[in-house]
Amino acid sequence: MERDSVFHTDRLGAPRNPLLDQLPSYQSLLYRRKPSASGSTMRRGSSRTRLGSSSSWKWGQTTVARQHEEKHRTQTLQRPVRELPKPMAEKRRDKDQRLEQARDLSSWSQWRQSTRRTLRRLKEDGFEMLSNLELWRGDIHVIEGMFGTGILSYFSFLRFLVLLNFIMFLLMFGFVMLPIITAPHASGNTTFNHVDGSECSNYPSTSRRGLVVFHQHITDLLSGVGFLEQTYLFYGYYKVETIHFPKFTYNLPLAYLLVTIAYLFLSLIWIVKRSASGFKRKLVQDEDRFQSFCNKIFAGWDFCIVNDSAARLKRSSLLYELKTDLEEERIKQKIADRTQKEKCRIYLIRVILNLFVIAVLAACFYSIYIATNFSQKAQMTKVNFLLDLIYEYLPSIVITLANFITPLIFSLIIQYEDYSPAFEIRFTLMRCVFMRLTSICVLLVSLWGQITSCQEGNCVCGYNHILYPCWESRVGQEMYKLMIFDFIIICAVTVFVEFPRKLIVDYCDCGLAKWWGQQEFAIPQNVLEIVYGQTICWIGTFYCPLLPAICTIKYFIIFYIKKVTLVNNCRPATRPFRASSSHFFFLAVLLIGLALACVPVTIGIAQISCSQACGPFVNYTTSWEVLPRTVFQLPAGARTFLLAISSEAFAVSLFVVTCLAMFYIIALAGAHKRVIDQLREQLVMDGRDKRYLIQKLCQAQRTCAIRSTGSGSQSHSSDRVSPS
Repeated sequence: MERDSVFHTDRLGAPRNPLLDQLPSYQSLLYRRKPSASGSTMRRGSSRTRLGSSSSWKWGQTTVARQHEEKHRTQTLQRPVRELPKPMAEKRRDKDQRLEQARDLSSWSQWRQSTRRTLRRLKEDGFEMLSNLELWRGDIHVIEGMFGTGILSYFSFLRFLVLLNFIMFLLMFGFVMLPIITAPHASGNTTFNHVDGSECSNYPSTSRRGLVVFHQHITDLLSGVGFLEQTYLFYGYYKVETIHFPKFTYNLPLAYLLVTIAYLFLSLIWIVKRSASGFKRKLVQDEDRFQSFCNKIFAGWDFCIVNDSAARLKRSSLLYELKTDLEEERIKQKIADRTQKEKCRIYLIRVILNLFVIAVLAACFYSIYIATNFSQKAQMTKVNFLLDLIYEYLPSIVITLANFITPLIFSLIIQYEDYSPAFEIRFTLMRCVFMRLTSICVLLVSLWGQITSCQEGNCVCGYNHILYPCWESRVGQEMYKLMIFDFIIICAVTVFVEFPRKLIVDYCDCGLAKWWGQQEFAIPQNVLEIVYGQTICWIGTFYCPLLPAICTIKYFIIFYIKKVTLVNNCRPATRPFRASSSHFFFLAVLLIGLALACVPVTIGIAQISCSQACGPFVNYTTSWEVLPRTVFQLPAGARTFLLAISSEAFAVSLFVVTCLAMFYIIALAGAHKRVIDQLREQLVMDGRDKRYLIQKLCQAQRTCAIRSTGSGSQSHSSDRVSPS
């Protein structure tokens, strides 16, 4: 009887398999471990023996694999039967087996198992209830199916900002406004900031007296002056220093400062957390595009869908994602196939267009600077109501117009620079971010210069108390006006630009209308609108505590405005794009806005003298002074601990520990990356091995078929010859 070579074993006991020795994975491993020395035949033979042993061991069941299977089997037994990926007959059989096993358990074990099952069901029901309460869940699913995940990322980003601003409003309301509201009803008294009668404490009211015309109320509502200035809306209204409750004393200046630090720190943590999750998805999807195609084609469908409309939405969503991936692959192939002449032409066009962009930005900044100086000079003399209103709002109008016009120019220019769709979004966003955020910087620098400069040269109060008796409220009014104007522009563009364009394109047959066409939903411009508004909110919340509530209402309305204009006025993008990298980049841009917002808030808190006529920090030189003064009033132990934490020695030690932890995490990440690369390579080699084995199997089947055909023909011919 012939021995099977598959089960042949050499003298050393290591299984030898000629077929498995020809696998691509074995040949690759043999090539890598081939010794560099020329005369090491014995080492090569022993290495081959070890490799044969390791190769055969690779196909066996290792201890790690058995542990993994045991863990997987345990997790499967713990999962509910309805969640197992099995046919219904096997699920019924598993359920009967579990019931039989449960009868053999003790009462204590049965009670623990039933309790664990009940708690798991309660947890699942709780998560399902929370997911159903998610804001705009159904609307966002509809948008994803109609326009893809790229536009979905914008609306998810908008929902995140709504929740963030609502949390900021709860912080300001709970720790700053609510104590003042409840103070008159508390069984105690309230200590107000004293007014010493000096010229620095003079704060004339801007409320209108006598007969007030209706349009003046509209002006006050838009500008934040008049009846709004002495309300909870602005910093100057909070003149309380301490509130005495029955069992404790509430320090409002300290709470005001700590809440400001808290909402900035909370925003940072939340943005970084979402950016980290988006960055991980971006790395996974960018690492292996073939894996992304396989996941979408073979595992992208949700078989729990039973509704026809939901099935159409899911199909449309998958279609847009595949078009996005194919478009990016096409552009990568196009870039790889460029000749040297085409590369030179593209680079020359990009240089010329970037010089034009720099010129546009310089013109916008110069216009804002000229408008700010002209506005301040024109406000010294009163002409008439309309001109005075225009002069007062001239910087805000110029900034809003620049923010509206420049994204259109950048979106037009980027089409001629021949970038990929994802990079177009990033580059356009960076240009628009630089424009929008720098325009806020120009306005704030102008305000700081006017606040800290006096005609006599030396400011008696530390600031220009004649023009700005409560400069914090004035800064809050400027931020309030920018917020209101931005919202008005968004609504006006939707009503007076986008809807008429839709009507013209649909009902006008002229060539110009057909060339103009139905507009696409410009993601860079829309993202920059909300990032710009959020940066204003972060800067202005210290000076206008109710600004997060206004921003929440604004974004809530903008969601429905954008949804209506997207569904009715816009068409799907001709060049679709993926949302993973774009979503991460949106949060990175938002993080830049947060960093910019921290700079003026920090300068206003720590550098510029507080107004001595309004606000909770009247008795302090700067707003930051309340923190060290409160620390020195604490008991000796707490004071020593806080001073030690804020010392330079602790800061240096913390920096060293942070650097060591960072180096360890970087090294660990590098090791994980190498392991992942090896696993990816192993998956590729396994695929090649399977292909090789399938080819050998096909050859063996063809050989067997030929042999069987030959033996059959021979037997048939012998049958035909035998009768004769």
